[in-house]
Amino acid sequence: MDEPDSCAGESSGLLAAVSVIFRALGRGVLCLDGNLRVLHASEGVDQRLSPEALARVAGMPVAEVLGDELFGPGGPLLRALEEGQRREGWGTTLRIPGEEPKPVSVTVAPIDSAAVPGCDPRVSYLVVVRPAEEGEAESGPATRLFSGLVARSAVMLRLFALIEQLRESDATVLITGESGTGKELVARALHFTSPRSRGPFVAVNCGALPAELLESELFGHVRGAFTGAVRDRLGRFELAAGGTLFLDEVGDLPLPLQVKLLRVLQERSFERVGESRSRKANVRIVAATHQDLRRAVAEGRFREDLFYRLRVVPLEVPPLRERREDIEPLARHLLARINARQGRSQRLDPGLVRRLVSYSWPGNVRELENALEYAVAVGPGQTLHATDLPFELQGAAAESLLPVPIAAASPRSAAESAERERFRSVLAEHRWKREEAARALGMSRTTLWRKMRELGLGS
Repeated sequence: MDEPDSCAGESSGLLAAVSVIFRALGRGVLCLDGNLRVLHASEGVDQRLSPEALARVAGMPVAEVLGDELFGPGGPLLRALEEGQRREGWGTTLRIPGEEPKPVSVTVAPIDSAAVPGCDPRVSYLVVVRPAEEGEAESGPATRLFSGLVARSAVMLRLFALIEQLRESDATVLITGESGTGKELVARALHFTSPRSRGPFVAVNCGALPAELLESELFGHVRGAFTGAVRDRLGRFELAAGGTLFLDEVGDLPLPLQVKLLRVLQERSFERVGESRSRKANVRIVAATHQDLRRAVAEGRFREDLFYRLRVVPLEVPPLRERREDIEPLARHLLARINARQGRSQRLDPGLVRRLVSYSWPGNVRELENALEYAVAVGPGQTLHATDLPFELQGAAAESLLPVPIAAASPRSAAESAERERFRSVLAEHRWKREEAARALGMSRTTLWRKMRELGLGS
């Protein structure tokens, strides 16, 4: 019996020594077992926490401490650990029972405890934790990582603060913003900072299915309800019980289903398709849309009563062109994720960063991520340059790569040609609707109209 006690004492002494070293470096460490439960949390995890608070972490799944979006099923850090790989500098939120959530940056790695004398044999993984305020020097000290979101701009930091204020609320939220701005990430942040964080987060795109299938998808159906209904099926409302149901593109919901959704919000109950029995809806509704729902109400495409039921708490995610200070930290954060997926280690050239900041980003964050994935795919070296970006983002760099005809055009005509092509591309993307195209280009409709006439793009 003496040998286990001796081993336990040796292991405890090693953990204490490791904790002191990491604390001196301004870091903390979480030791995880093979099931990703916390065995030990060092004091450096958060200098403000008492030993009693840290003790409450012991035995908790790391997904509850550092976020299901990273460590839950399918999470990128969970996958990395399962594959025996290390990941560095991922932003998330530290959640300890009874304490305020805190943004942190984490590095994870597997560890062979058998190869470390005195190490607790149960330890399979290490998570190094540092305050998110440190960030990378390139990203600036004001950059904040919050539940999967990255921002530096005042407007986004205010959005983060509002999400934190809602952490004890079960109120219905309507998130608005252009396509690609990250509305689902905001919805996930609302879920993971709410009392329902231990419940499921279930998303459904209301514009992706025809009305007859969407009703079954939302509410479920019973056997024989319609042709092909060979068995009972749970709907998203039941699958999300105890958690959050995210209704993406709710503006595309057909009017008959709007009536049924309104009833759920009013009475907190619903019926499966083909069934008369009412079932309780124990979910929080978070909806999102890129449409102007006030206009849809005025045009009779969306119910006014449902609009106000959904819009108990309105949140707006601004387009990327209106928060350009977020572009650089977002780009570095996204590049780290792309590199991690592909086993690369690349950096951004300052010229490329300037090009990213100057671009209008009609596709917002989604377009930024796609552009970086393209650059990683074609970039031959460790440093990515502006010439590695998609053609439409290269600007002047792209013009220098255009084939020069025998009767070479003047620099002015080449620039006009490139500008005409850029405006034509944006207009085509928005089906030549000038109001939407002007918004994407970051200018007024009058300015767009004048530029169209100058460039010979007609009406």
